[in-house]
Amino acid sequence: MSVFRSGFAAVVGRPNVGKSTLLNALLGQKVAIVSNKPQTTRNTIQCVLTRDNAQIVFLDTPGLHKPLHKLGEYMMKSAFQALEEVDVVLWLVEMGEWTVVEEHILDELAHVKQPILLVLNKADLVSSEEQHEFTRFVQTKREFADVVAVSALTGHNLTQLVDLIIDRLEEGPKYYPDDWITNHPERFIIAEFIREELLARTEEEIPHSIAVDVDEIKEDPDGNLVRIRATIYVERESQKGIVIGKNGRLLKSVGTDARKQIEALLGVQVYLNLWVKVKKDWRNKPGALRELGYE
Repeated sequence: MSVFRSGFAAVVGRPNVGKSTLLNALLGQKVAIVSNKPQTTRNTIQCVLTRDNAQIVFLDTPGLHKPLHKLGEYMMKSAFQALEEVDVVLWLVEMGEWTVVEEHILDELAHVKQPILLVLNKADLVSSEEQHEFTRFVQTKREFADVVAVSALTGHNLTQLVDLIIDRLEEGPKYYPDDWITNHPERFIIAEFIREELLARTEEEIPHSIAVDVDEIKEDPDGNLVRIRATIYVERESQKGIVIGKNGRLLKSVGTDARKQIEALLGVQVYLNLWVKVKKDWRNKPGALRELGYE
């Protein structure tokens, strides 16, 4: 009888290195939002990959950076707490890019006793010669359990990565049912889909000033339509006008594309009603952070 292994793997790395893209690729389903804006992930998202011989519970942590406000402090606390009780740490680094942030993370991980797999992402963008050179360079930084070059975008070496994780898990139970993908409720994922569309359409400070709260999810009696009401919070009155856009165009565009994602998630037609409100300086107010699910 074959051994069934299970355990927890934390995914860490600087902002915008591809953590959410990697997890979505590993799971074959979208559970984490993807954006070219840094610090997209604000919560430690727990998602599950189940194979015949193993189950891996991934913790997708916020990108590690120096916090600038209370929300940033919460994000960093959340990221490092995720390392305390996991079986293996996946440290994502962009192939060919070693920055001061990587040096900071290297210091922060110095006390971590769990095996660290160094995952060199975006390998498809770098030549074989540069890959070998960079791999040799990072191996001088510390002792890693293994170093693997992958591409979350093309799927290169993802099966090998999963095998390396499973090799480092002990025999254990199946924590979640086979069809379980994430421990986050639909309400959280819907809010994240809306926030993703806002991130794609706004610039400078606006993306980081946005929070989304799903106020109501109501299914029609015939089961053919789900009505969702959500509020988009910004920090200043001037930001409200930007998010709504001229003649409401930006908000309408956000609603249209978010609705398509939500319909794919729920498998049913969706009516999405979005409102924009000002919650002044919410990122620095513990009460507002708790209210919006960040504490």
